[in-house]
Amino acid sequence: MQCNIDNRGRVARIVSGILTAAVAAGLLAGWALQALPVWASWAALAALAGGAFMVFEGVKGWCVMRAMGFKTPI
Repeated sequence: MQCNIDNRGRVARIVSGILTAAVAAGLLAGWALQALPVWASWAALAALAGGAFMVFEGVKGWCVMRAMGFKTPI
């Protein structure tokens, strides 16, 4: 994997990944406390996976959308 994003893009992906993972943790906590329905656990797992992938992209400096040829603003 070749680096295809600059430092600004890396920071944006890491921060958004951490925020997404935090929302996922909140959804999981709400589901565990039985305040949210069972579908919230599936949404939380999807958000957690997405957040982890965003952090991975930021740490590695690689964006999957750019690797496929799409131009991203950041």
